[in-house]
Amino acid sequence: MSRSRQPPLVTGISPNEGISWTKVTIRGENLGTGPTDLIGLTICGHNCLLTAEWMSASKIVCRVGQAKNDKGDIIVTTKSGGRGTSTVSFKLLKPEKIGILDQSAVWVDEMNYYDTRTDRNKGIPPLSLRPANPLGIEIDKGRFPQKDLEALFPGMSADFTSENFSAAWYLIENHSTTSFDQLKMAVMNLKKQANKKNEGSLAYVKGGLSTFFEAQDALSAIHQKLEADGTEKVEGSMTQKLENVLNRASNTADTLFQEVLGRKDKADSTRNALNVLQRFKFLFNLPLNIERNIQKGDYDVVINDYEKAKSLFGKTEVQVFKKYYAEVETRIEALRELLLNKLLETPSTLHDQKRYIRYLSDLHASGDPAWQCIGAQHKWILQLMHNCKESYVKDQKAWHCKAPQQVAFVEKLTKLVVIQLPNFWKLWISYVNGSLFSETAEKSGQMERSKKNARQRQNDFKKMIQEVMQSLAKLIRGALLPFSLREGELRQYGGWEMKSELSGQWLTHVIQTVRLSYESLTALEIPNDMLHIIQDLILDLRVHCIMVTLQHTAEDVKRLAEKEDWVVDNEGLTSLPSQFEQCIVHSLQSLKSVLDCKPGEASVFQQQKTQEDVCQLSIGIMQVFIDCLEQLSTKPDCDADTTHLSADVSSPDLFGSIHEDSSLSSEKKLLIVLSNCCYLERHTFINVAEHFEKHSFQGVEKITQISMESLKELDQRLFEIYIELKADPIVGSLEPGIYAGYFDWKDCLIPTGVRNYLKEALVNIIAVHAEVFTISKELVPRVLSRLVESVAEELSRLMQCVSSFSKNGALQARLEICALRDAVAVYLTPESNSSFKQALEALPQLLSGADKKLLEELLNKFKSSMHLQLTCFQASSAMMKT
Repeated sequence: MSRSRQPPLVTGISPNEGISWTKVTIRGENLGTGPTDLIGLTICGHNCLLTAEWMSASKIVCRVGQAKNDKGDIIVTTKSGGRGTSTVSFKLLKPEKIGILDQSAVWVDEMNYYDTRTDRNKGIPPLSLRPANPLGIEIDKGRFPQKDLEALFPGMSADFTSENFSAAWYLIENHSTTSFDQLKMAVMNLKKQANKKNEGSLAYVKGGLSTFFEAQDALSAIHQKLEADGTEKVEGSMTQKLENVLNRASNTADTLFQEVLGRKDKADSTRNALNVLQRFKFLFNLPLNIERNIQKGDYDVVINDYEKAKSLFGKTEVQVFKKYYAEVETRIEALRELLLNKLLETPSTLHDQKRYIRYLSDLHASGDPAWQCIGAQHKWILQLMHNCKESYVKDQKAWHCKAPQQVAFVEKLTKLVVIQLPNFWKLWISYVNGSLFSETAEKSGQMERSKKNARQRQNDFKKMIQEVMQSLAKLIRGALLPFSLREGELRQYGGWEMKSELSGQWLTHVIQTVRLSYESLTALEIPNDMLHIIQDLILDLRVHCIMVTLQHTAEDVKRLAEKEDWVVDNEGLTSLPSQFEQCIVHSLQSLKSVLDCKPGEASVFQQQKTQEDVCQLSIGIMQVFIDCLEQLSTKPDCDADTTHLSADVSSPDLFGSIHEDSSLSSEKKLLIVLSNCCYLERHTFINVAEHFEKHSFQGVEKITQISMESLKELDQRLFEIYIELKADPIVGSLEPGIYAGYFDWKDCLIPTGVRNYLKEALVNIIAVHAEVFTISKELVPRVLSRLVESVAEELSRLMQCVSSFSKNGALQARLEICALRDAVAVYLTPESNSSFKQALEALPQLLSGADKKLLEELLNKFKSSMHLQLTCFQASSAMMKT
């Protein structure tokens, strides 16, 4: 027959020697797959299967029986492996005989003897046992080895009660050193014992002779009566005599054996009680053992003992067992309460929670301890979160740390949730898949019951998670977004003193903290619908951060006016436009992580209201800067000298820096602001718009359009102010200069050249040119063209107001108009050309060639004399062409 496993092999036994009924532990390999697989176990040839207890495939526990052989192998036989072998042996020792009157610390069973006639063991009554020392002298054990004696007397025994008793062996073993005189005394003791025995037997017979003879006489009389009179006549007397005989015999027996039987009954009762105590000591000691193991924390031992007691005595009808088992149940109920209290204690580790739940499950505790633990953990987490808030709110006035208190609170709160919630979630997962229970949970049905309960309570747990998420979100909102809570919620989750709003930098830090917490919770595989409230919180924080950052940016831009140092570069610009652009760029860069969408997040611009608010704030930033420019342009001078330029026009650094000092006039500041406005319009605002688009801002076209319109409006307004400041004095000086010295167009001399009033006007125009050119070369054409338009318009008006010209007057007027026109020809515009044309048309035409020649000579003379002054216009003309 083929077998699937190797034969059993015994490699060890402990102890390896002992008397009958010694408990031994057998170790080896392939000792069976289970109790039912073990079908044979012999030690020294004796079958020990009835006492065998299979522990594992490498361990069996049993008791050694009364084997015939003193030493032998241990053979294990299994269904799966067949008959095995052994590499070790067991030695069976003979027990030491204890007499009936000898003292012993344990109860000694009655000795057996072997009856060869019936081939079976018979028990010998205690009274028939011989004394332990039959010779009556002191026993002196010799030092002869037991093995040598067995070899010297084969098949014999030193036991004087044995059929193979050897006197020589007995004397060598017990009296090897006894003197001859003592041995003779021992012979005398044996004879006395024999005589006492014979006398005792004879006395016993003599005491019963009368009874015997009376019984004999009675039986003879009954026999004679039956023969003579028949059965019916003697029935009564026979019965009476028989009863008398039996009563006398009973009374005699009771008298003789009452004391001995009483002692025997008492001994039997005591023996039975001791046997019961010994046999069921597990139950009787169990209450005390339970208390000790509970104090030591050995709950596994308590549970195993309880399961064993329950299987053995759970349905017993014995009152003593019922009493002790009831005491066990009382202890176990107290243990259930203790374990449940430990389970619901907080804080506790997930390992301890699982351990207590398994204990309670094995103890068949009422209710659902796992769900009770989940509920207790849920309440504890909520309490921790609210306690965290209360501790920070209470310490608001004494807060002196670098980080704002709300930021520190959010960090502490999210850290608390990230630490506690994973254990809470894992406890639920273990509850769902049934792993809270022991490995045999599937067989016992606990796993299926757990899964069923989890399915029924799935919605309840979902509400727990949502409540934790809502508390987390509302506590953070109460600290950072109080306006997003209702009044009732604000009383519960708020309580913060908003001395100052957090900066965008700290809000960005908070958003990063919440995002990390969200990622940690997502890693637990918590469904997204349970974490949706955290996503909403992150979105609101991002929007709020953008709004706050833009508001703070507007404040920073407003303070740029204080940083204006009026130092211009070669292009006529100060550092203000660059500072403005850097401020915007820095602000947008600080929002980069906020604007970027993490996995699962929505764009901050998905809501129309957010787009509109961000657009308005962006426009507001641009407008604040425009207002800043206007504020700088209209800043009053402090005793500024407006009659000359502060820069040395002869210096080689003609286009270098002009530093702010007491001589910087309001006109120069106007020019600097106008120069900055031009640069903003052509470069800065366009760059800012590109930065907005790069960061996905919505409505950039609207922002740019409104900002440009506002900037152009400011530029035009400031330009008009500057032109008015510069043109009015020049224009106002024309009419008085023309009519100085009572000049009359009707009555004047032949022209000899351009009069001084026109030269003064040109000098003033040249001064404006120099002032503008020093600040910004690009502004020169715009300013000079408009200035020339004003002068030409005024000159045309004055010419049209003259009623009539003389020949010389017409020639003088034409000379001056042409001289001015030719001098500023590079800055002429259609409007100024039209004005000059209208002025010439108001004059009489030159008819003679002499007048025309004179006019040309006088013009050349003027240009020659004013060549140095008019050179600036030629340089400007070359730059314009370039």
